[in-house]
Amino acid sequence: MAVNGIELLKLENVVKRFEGRVVLDNISVTLKTGEILGLIGKSAAGKSVLIHMIRGSDGYKPDSGKILYHVNWCSKCGRLELPEEGKKCPKCGDVYETQWVDLWALHPRDRLRQELKGRISIMLQRTFALFGDNTVLENIFEAMPEDLTEKQKIDRAIELLEFVNMTHRTTHIARDLSGGEKQRVVMARQLAKDPLFFLADEPTGTLDPYTANVVHERLVKYTREHGICMVLASHWPEAIDKMADDAMWLDAGKVVMHDEPEKVTKKFMEAYKFDKANDYTVGEPVIRLENAEKHFFSVVRGVVKAVDGVTFDIKEGEVFALVGFSGAGKTTTSRMIAGMTPTTGGKVEVKIGDTWVDMNDPGEGGKGRATPYIGVLHQEFTLYPFDTVLQNLSSCIGIKMPAELAKVKAIQSLLSVGFPKENIEAVLQSYPDALSVGECQRIAFAQVLIKEPRFVILDEPTGTMDPITKITVAKAVLKAREDLNETFIVVSHDMDFILNCCDRAALMKGGKVVDIGSSEQIVEQLKVIEKEILDSGGEL
Repeated sequence: MAVNGIELLKLENVVKRFEGRVVLDNISVTLKTGEILGLIGKSAAGKSVLIHMIRGSDGYKPDSGKILYHVNWCSKCGRLELPEEGKKCPKCGDVYETQWVDLWALHPRDRLRQELKGRISIMLQRTFALFGDNTVLENIFEAMPEDLTEKQKIDRAIELLEFVNMTHRTTHIARDLSGGEKQRVVMARQLAKDPLFFLADEPTGTLDPYTANVVHERLVKYTREHGICMVLASHWPEAIDKMADDAMWLDAGKVVMHDEPEKVTKKFMEAYKFDKANDYTVGEPVIRLENAEKHFFSVVRGVVKAVDGVTFDIKEGEVFALVGFSGAGKTTTSRMIAGMTPTTGGKVEVKIGDTWVDMNDPGEGGKGRATPYIGVLHQEFTLYPFDTVLQNLSSCIGIKMPAELAKVKAIQSLLSVGFPKENIEAVLQSYPDALSVGECQRIAFAQVLIKEPRFVILDEPTGTMDPITKITVAKAVLKAREDLNETFIVVSHDMDFILNCCDRAALMKGGKVVDIGSSEQIVEQLKVIEKEILDSGGEL
């Protein structure tokens, strides 16, 4: 373990431009061993760009300024460690060279650059970089250094699984995990690399509050105990307050405020305010589930009851939430409603006109009749990377209308999800990789709304959005149901968003619905359960 208080990461007057637009403007900060820097700001503030730059990702070289890493380097065998003068390399016995390294000044094939990049771990927002057909254990093994023995790998894997609360999923196939579970396996994989620098871009945006709290605590613990440093970007003020030692508020690439975390987040949240109107009258039920089940069979695990006897209905024009801890069965239930996952028992029906359609019937008279009326924003959404935003909102998704009308519809949909009017033309002509993850998420939401579906399923719609944008999206949901009488099913861990725009909610646990009530009642109940778990020191 390194001694705390040694400078480890230094940014000196960093500037970055994309296509002439300044996205980072004169950023300077120093981090010592055991310290965490929190980055907060609206979408497109520059947080993700800064994290990719520190990571050394292709295309993110600073236009000016430096990013320096303080390390011990053994030029003989290539080993890297935290800086400590006069220390010998345990691998070959040579004395380490303690030096400041400018990663971006090194040739891409330089050995020191490659070794340094290998010790910088990163968790990207909404990116579950796992081998889907491999087990959780195999995914962790794959990330470990090659020079470990089989026993060392097993011992390390067990330690990491316990660290991220995933020992109960050791033999599960990665693609069968919930989004929150995948996020924790990604964290275990990144820690398996034994990082000297840890970067986290919205690491808990798609997690329930309890699991997010667990991840926050574990990341802080790892950073402190191993004497590394960490840069965290989050839209959650609570995450910045709990984790960071130092906080920086970015807006359009500029530092608005750099101070203690609580001072920064308090100032940032001053504009966050939303009052939900409660005067909308919903109609009769248009979606109903009766003892709906989805069971999987695994040779290793036997029968897995992802959804286990769920019964409820959703009314026309209602904004209905599915809430619960990670792995409760929320996403699977929403996929059953959309007809993407067939039930293994019970019924899921959607009302089209005067007819109840069986979503387990694959024919044209079955779900084939209903799916054109259902829009889905997936948790792991994708945009067409080689097409502009305008193309993503029109031709790519099969909208058949004159080009000018399609553009008008695209502009309307972008305005509804919070893009400012003065930037619309530039956004329409942009490609997804030139936009932030939060902006891409809103474009994916606009893709759903532009088709004017009768039923809209939103799976973690606000996980990578700042509080101000969440308000805009909540308003977009309520306006869409008021103007178009659309019915929404929201799968979310964002309690503020649920309170802001959902009428009712179903609380799920272990594949079952344990309660249904107003959004206020269910959110309060979830908080009580979370507190009981935390007080008891138990697991989910």
